[in-house]
Amino acid sequence: MRKFKEVVRLHSLGLTQRQIARSCSIAQSTVHEYLKAAAAAGVSWPLPAEWNEQQLEGALSRKLRPGAKTRQAAQPDFPSIRRQLQTHRNLTLQLLWEEYREGNPADGYSYSRFCELYHHWARTLDVVLRHDHRAGEKMFVDYAGDKIPIHDRQTGEVIYQASLFVAVLGASNYTFAEATQSQELACWIGSHVHALEFLGGVPEAVIPDNVKTGVKHPCRYEPDLNPTYREMAEHYGLAVLPARPYKPRDKAKVEAGVQVAQRWIVAALRHTQFSALADLNEAIAPLLDRLNRRPFRKRPDACRASLFEQLDRPALRALPRERYVLAQWKKVRPNIDYHVEIERHYYSVPYQLVGEELEARYTATTVEIFYHGVRVASHRRGLVAHSATTLHDHRPKSHQAHLEWTPSRLIHWAASVGPATAELVQIILESKPHPEMGYRACLGIMGLAKTYTAARLEAASQRALLLRAHSYPSLKSILKRSLDRQTVLELEVEKPGPQHDNIRGATYYDPLPNSLLQ
Repeated sequence: MRKFKEVVRLHSLGLTQRQIARSCSIAQSTVHEYLKAAAAAGVSWPLPAEWNEQQLEGALSRKLRPGAKTRQAAQPDFPSIRRQLQTHRNLTLQLLWEEYREGNPADGYSYSRFCELYHHWARTLDVVLRHDHRAGEKMFVDYAGDKIPIHDRQTGEVIYQASLFVAVLGASNYTFAEATQSQELACWIGSHVHALEFLGGVPEAVIPDNVKTGVKHPCRYEPDLNPTYREMAEHYGLAVLPARPYKPRDKAKVEAGVQVAQRWIVAALRHTQFSALADLNEAIAPLLDRLNRRPFRKRPDACRASLFEQLDRPALRALPRERYVLAQWKKVRPNIDYHVEIERHYYSVPYQLVGEELEARYTATTVEIFYHGVRVASHRRGLVAHSATTLHDHRPKSHQAHLEWTPSRLIHWAASVGPATAELVQIILESKPHPEMGYRACLGIMGLAKTYTAARLEAASQRALLLRAHSYPSLKSILKRSLDRQTVLELEVEKPGPQHDNIRGATYYDPLPNSLLQ
C-alpha cells in the first residue's frame, strides 16, 4: 500500500507512467495496474484523512485482482492440533495434515500452507512476559550443562567431571560461577554460601531449578524443599521460589547466564588440564571477573560489574555474623537398643522413643535428634564406624543399675563386708575370661547380703576359700546349711584314717630291700 499511495501521488503531479515506475523501482505494468485500480475504485490524491492501510487495502483488493476468487478452505482445529502434539511425543504435523486432508479432500489446504498457518497461529501463544527485576530482589541459580574434567596428576586419566555452578542477579546480571566436585547436597549448599559471600550481601529471594538436592517433591503451587536447603535459607533470611517444573523461562536470567559462562569460562579453559578442583577455581576467578567487566553489546557504556555497584549492591541485605554450617537431615527410627544409625555410627536416644519416627540433624561436629520438632538428644559427632555413643541418662533404670557395678566397685563393696569376701569376689572375677562374665556371680553374692548378716557372709567366704569352692552356689549352700557356724573347720584331708586290723597301713607300700630284689 505504501508504493500504491506513492504511485497515486506522483500521478497527481503529472509524471508519466515510465517516470513513476523509475521513481518507485517497480515495473511500468504495475504502475498501469495501480492507476487502473485507483480509477475503478474512485481513489485520488490526496487520500481521505480517516483512511488507514487496512481500509485502503480493502477498497482496492478486488480492483487490483479482479479475476481472483477468495478461497474459503476448511479451517484446521489448531487448538486440538497443539494438544495432540503436546500429548503424543512422536506425533508430527505431516501425519496431522494427512488426517486433516482425509476429512477435507476437496477444499483442504496444502501441506506447506497448513504448516504456515499453524506456526502463525502458535506464534501468538508463545509470547514471553518481560520481567522488570527490582534491585537486590532475586538471585537465579543453576548448574551449567557442560562439565570440566579433572585429571589424575600421575596418569592423566579423568578422575571425575566437575560441575559449574552459576548464580545471576536479576537487575544487574552480575554473575558468580564456581566449579564443584558434584551436584550433591553439600556442594549445592556450599555454592550458595560462596555466592552470597561473593556478592557481599543477601537478596530477597533465590530462584532454583527443581533439582533433587534443593526440592524434594516438585510442585507448581507448593514445592517441598529439602530440609537442609530450607534451613540454609532461613539462616540467611532468603525466600526460596523454585521455578515451575518444565518451565525454564521462569529462570531465564540464569539460563542466559549459564550460556554466557559456558562460552567465556568453560570454552576458554578447554586447552588447560586440571588435576585439582582448587586449581580449576583459581583459573575461573580471573575469567569470571573479566566476564562481569565485559561491556554489554547494546550498552557499551555499562557492564555487569558497574550495574551491580549501581543497582544491586546498595539493595542487598547484610550477611549474618556467622557462616551457615552444613547440616543434613535424616528420618530415623530407634531400634530396641534405643540407638539410631547415622553414617555407620550409633547414637542413643531416650529409651521411651524406641520405635518412634525421629528426625536427625547432623553436621561435621554434632548430631541432634528431634521428636515432633523438640530436640531430645545431642551428641558429639562420632567418626569411628560401627561403634556407639551413649548417654547414661538415655538408659532404663535397670540398665543403669547393671552398668553401675564395675569390677572395682564390686571389690570395694566386698571389702566392706570383710577381707575373705573381698578375696572371694576378686578370685571369681579373675577366674573368668572377661570380668563381666563374673558380674552375675558377684551380684548374687551381694543378694545374699540382704538375707544373711555380714558376719555370716564373711564366715561363709572363709570356709569357701578353705574348700576352694570359688562360686556363688557353693557360698549359698554353706549359708543355707549353716556350715559357716561351725567353730572348727575340719577338712577331709586333715582327718585321721580309720583304725582296723585289716588295714595294711602305709608301711605295706614301702620299697623292698635290695637283697630281695636280687
